Amino acid sequence: MTDYDTIEVEVRGHTACVTLNRPEVLNAINDKMIAELAVAYSDIERSQGIWTVIITGAGRALCVGADVNKAADHDMENAAGIDNQGEPILSSMRQWDAPQEATPPWLQMTKPIICAVNGIACGAGMDLVTTADITIASERATLMDPHVSIGVTSGREGVRLARLLPLPVAMRLILMGKHEQLDAQRAYDLGVFTEVVPHDALMARAWEIAEVVNSNAPLAVRGSRMAVRKGLTLPIYEAELLAENYRMKVALTKDAIEGPRAFLEKRKPEWKAR
Repeated sequence: MTDYDTIEVEVRGHTACVTLNRPEVLNAINDKMIAELAVAYSDIERSQGIWTVIITGAGRALCVGADVNKAADHDMENAAGIDNQGEPILSSMRQWDAPQEATPPWLQMTKPIICAVNGIACGAGMDLVTTADITIASERATLMDPHVSIGVTSGREGVRLARLLPLPVAMRLILMGKHEQLDAQRAYDLGVFTEVVPHDALMARAWEIAEVVNSNAPLAVRGSRMAVRKGLTLPIYEAELLAENYRMKVALTKDAIEGPRAFLEKRKPEWKAR
């Protein structure tokens, strides 16, 4: 794996763990972290030996969103109301529809994502929570959406929150900004976290869950994940057709032969991701 300045990537067996590593600013995202995450995700997706991904943060936060110092500097640079392509701010559909650079590309990735929430998660940190496939949390974890408290619209984070939480709970978080938080137990009760563990046990548990996922056929795991993720945006009939399409593709692989054979021979299957 590549050497990085703002993140760390550790690989054990078939699992890669990506750690946001700017603890002095609560893992706030800057341009360099965005670029390094893009490289790391791309490398992980291309690697045949990596089947599952863990994301977590160093120190007492998962991530608190964009680096506010960077955002303040950007506002000063654009005080004249002109964007970096010379157009007035928000004067074209291109500006309104431009993708957010910090958005994790997990919906375009095939491999399952485990988010280990080690502390504060807000702003873009909420992206990591709401986009992951399995989310576990330290007892110290807290969720917050402070956008409106710093003069920013709650964008994709709010939209995802409203699809994950009961709408009144999501709207309370969104509209009260920094004045409202969900602690780990409350988030678990609402279904955001699948389990809450003692803080010191968080990463051991994340690696353990990854190993359980990796004990299954990797291509079957990816097909199942993509069928559900992509199917959520489709009418149910189309989603079912998509899932059956993935099922047929995986049925043609060597692992689809190995699974039943290992079962009949009463042995552990030897998955090859082929």
